[in-house]
Amino acid sequence: MSPRKIGVTELVLRDAHQSLLATRMSMEDMVDACADIDAAGYWSVECWGGATFDSCIRFLNEDPWERLRTFRKLMPNSRLQMLLRGQNLLGYRHYNDEVVDKFVEKSAENGMDVFRVFDALNDPRNLEHAMSAVKKTGKHAQGTICYTTSPIHTPESFIKQADRLIDMGADSIAFKDMAALLKPQPAFDIIKGIKENHPDVQINLHCHSTTGVTLVTLQKAIEAGVDVVDTAISSMSLGPGHNPTESLVEMLEGTEYTTDLDMDRLLKIRDHFKKVRPKYKKFESKTLVNTNIFQSQIPGGMLSNMESQLEAQGAGDRMDEVMKEVPRVRKDAGYPPLVTPSSQIVGTQAVFNVLMGNGEYKNLTAEFADLMLGYYGKPIGELNPDIVEMAKKQTGKESIDCRPADLLEPEWDELVEQAKGLEGFDGTDEDVLTNALFPGVAPKFLKERPEGPKSVAMTEAQLKAEKEGTGAAGIAGPVNYNVTVGGNSHQVTVEPA
Repeated sequence: MSPRKIGVTELVLRDAHQSLLATRMSMEDMVDACADIDAAGYWSVECWGGATFDSCIRFLNEDPWERLRTFRKLMPNSRLQMLLRGQNLLGYRHYNDEVVDKFVEKSAENGMDVFRVFDALNDPRNLEHAMSAVKKTGKHAQGTICYTTSPIHTPESFIKQADRLIDMGADSIAFKDMAALLKPQPAFDIIKGIKENHPDVQINLHCHSTTGVTLVTLQKAIEAGVDVVDTAISSMSLGPGHNPTESLVEMLEGTEYTTDLDMDRLLKIRDHFKKVRPKYKKFESKTLVNTNIFQSQIPGGMLSNMESQLEAQGAGDRMDEVMKEVPRVRKDAGYPPLVTPSSQIVGTQAVFNVLMGNGEYKNLTAEFADLMLGYYGKPIGELNPDIVEMAKKQTGKESIDCRPADLLEPEWDELVEQAKGLEGFDGTDEDVLTNALFPGVAPKFLKERPEGPKSVAMTEAQLKAEKEGTGAAGIAGPVNYNVTVGGNSHQVTVEPA
């Protein structure tokens, strides 16, 4: 009997550098790998969505739509895949259905094939419209479940969620394990359970590698019947990133499974990014393995976010208290998975509780109050009624039971008018959407777009100078600076590392 083929989604062009290098990789460092990626035999290539859109216009002066069109040209034989936050699209609020339709339509038109649609609360109502918009364009709608653990999350609860997404017309189901919490046995039980109910439905599994257990998780999921797994080429893998593509290939050697990936191509892709990665080392994540996540549930991005919030308040030494507070706040909010934006909302409220109330709720952030009142959707668990009452008093709002987007007025015409007033607006729906998603960043980007992309990577000359022990400007030896702090001048000597 010939081995069963396991599809592979390559993450190097999106989530790998989002997780390891703060999403700072510029297009110029990706294009030369595209021919090999296109020919390697992947099921799909994840290359857009998530934080890349924001990062392109905020840091790189790069048009994200142009990035997508370039990938489409350079990888004509590949399924291109993106991560879409349901009714939030790629922004941080819910958008009216018409805006969701426009965004999906334009993404498909510019070259997107597979839309991995998720919601931070796993509320299927927040996925439904985006998924039907994808189906309307004839593209692949992947219904996604964010994996998390709590007293109320069981394999059965996840199997039930998958049933609901399949009933809604999902072309495939993705399990998204953003915090590397999915252990091998639960993965086996969940995948097997879904396959027993729906033997013909494709299941994709996306795991990060932060806790060190998930390569084994992939193996057990494959044994349970998973169809496609996500990996990142080895030179851009591990830590808060993902399991290495080549390791998966080698792991399946001699088993009844195969990826059919072209190892020669994989090694070329590996060598390309091995050269690229050092150029971004100032953005490199410091995390290698973090097993505390099993207790705290806190994924890497959320951890660094809370650390910087505490540092800004001069309370960097109170991180342990916040780590203990997060699970309590999460329980009060009905055990949401900790993924954008719920991770930021829960994390910031935990910081507030520690700094302002010594572990008591003295004041709710506007976002946490909205979460408690249903304005982000419905979490799986019960909400703490006392905090719900506090949210009502503080905001003057009532709780809602409906899908949050049902309360939104049509906004497309107004968004078009807003964009028309911006310098550099080119009249396209794509520019309207860019401004709709990031109104605080887009005006500056549209104005400066003609100046072209601005890479934040170190140049070859800077890398070389650093290697040779000279400063970025090529000056060897210590440099003296005068630094004024609080009106007092100090002389500081800086030596090259």
